[in-house]
Amino acid sequence: MDRRRFLRNLLSGATVAALGPALLHGADALAGDPAEFAAGLRERPYLAGWRQVSAETFGPTTVQIEGRLPADFAGTLYRNGPAWFERDGFRYEHWFDGDGMVHGWRFGDGAVTHRGRMVETPKFKRERGAGRFNTLAAGTTVPDPVAIRNNDDANTANTSVVTIGGRLFALSEAGSAFELDPDALDTIGPKTWRPDLQALPFSAHPLQDRDGSWWNFGALSMMGGAGLLVWHIGSDGQLIDAQVHDMGAPGYLHAFVQTDRHLVFLLTPFDYAPAGSFFESLRFAPERASTVMVIDKTAPDRVARRFEVDFTMAYHFGDAFERDGHITVRTMRLADVAQARSPHRAAMFGHHGPAAPAHLVELRLDMRSGRARWESTGLGGMEFPMFDARTPTDRGARLYTPTNAGDATAPYFNAVQMIDPARGTRAVHRYGRDVLAEEHVFVPRPGSTRPDDGWLVGTLLDHARDRSGIAVLDARHVEDGPLATAWLPYAFPLGFHGHFAPTA
Repeated sequence: MDRRRFLRNLLSGATVAALGPALLHGADALAGDPAEFAAGLRERPYLAGWRQVSAETFGPTTVQIEGRLPADFAGTLYRNGPAWFERDGFRYEHWFDGDGMVHGWRFGDGAVTHRGRMVETPKFKRERGAGRFNTLAAGTTVPDPVAIRNNDDANTANTSVVTIGGRLFALSEAGSAFELDPDALDTIGPKTWRPDLQALPFSAHPLQDRDGSWWNFGALSMMGGAGLLVWHIGSDGQLIDAQVHDMGAPGYLHAFVQTDRHLVFLLTPFDYAPAGSFFESLRFAPERASTVMVIDKTAPDRVARRFEVDFTMAYHFGDAFERDGHITVRTMRLADVAQARSPHRAAMFGHHGPAAPAHLVELRLDMRSGRARWESTGLGGMEFPMFDARTPTDRGARLYTPTNAGDATAPYFNAVQMIDPARGTRAVHRYGRDVLAEEHVFVPRPGSTRPDDGWLVGTLLDHARDRSGIAVLDARHVEDGPLATAWLPYAFPLGFHGHFAPTA
């Protein structure tokens, strides 16, 4: 049997399994109440971070910059996140369920122009026409769901964005990348990299290699299958390769990490007992070890090493570095696995709930002996790590993360920081007690090859003034605060992840 036929047959079996136990199960409705959330919002204005958008589109809106933008800083920050939570008196109870809205913040001529658009997935268009949610969701049981043909019929395209080969894609966990117009943000449709790979998962965290190509994965196991699909996409947006690897046992993963030589996947063990939606049916299993799969980029058709390591639940990774046969991976460990199943669940209901920031830990992998262990850095109160990908992967990078600093009115981040675990240094800028700080993307300075020579660009929500904004900071002097900020005359909910596309 040739390799492509083998791959197609394996994917076919995994897809059938995926559509069986996870996506095609329904039960009685368990959801939030829009009136209850509205009452909570009046008492706790910070809940605007989980409020439904007021319209399907925003802008284009141009606002002047406060401060001075660096002369060579030019491009567009794209952001994505769940934004449509309510229909017909029914509110999702899980943050991950909201339909995606992509934002474009375009910098130029001393101003910022913002535009926001809901991603017009089949799910969003079908439910808009029906006037109610009628599609199975990741974390909320929806009553009387309609039949779906494949994963893209339930795709919310709500987690991240990326530009590959000059084309813009909205990404989620369980389906295709959805292509958008990079200027108007209009939805073009799902991307099929190859006919036999149609509608298979293309995760929200692709990683660009130094040669310009992109690596990504699709977690078939989280949908009931038993495989890890590894994608390799060229810098021109054409598929180079796709391979499926047997996980052995079900393992959850949201992101992965790379060195110059290897891809590293951390699989969190879970049990699945159908009881509604995927996250309602899932129970992470801290009594079992996590599995680590390492794949050599030069031989992506096989697993170079498998490790077992103490259980850890993590959504997001920082960097990874490799020397002398050892790989070190930095990741954000979530201590409360129940909260990890539904982050900020209280906020989705309009209630006040505890913050759930992660702790930075390091995974040490000995490629020769097969031994693996965790080491704590002693650093916590952070999430959504970013770093300069130009950093050589034989040493650790500086990480840039939102964090908490000083008094705050919300159980969410209100500051941004730089941390260098190897040197024990930290620099923090606090935006204020009423400002929610999101992920800050690192933007390299054009023409420079020095690691960390560049800027951070991050989005903000000022809930006291009910406005969303954006800030640009010098990555080498985070403590000095923004070089430039801009505020819109309106607000929208918190998102998840972003991508900066420099002006050509």
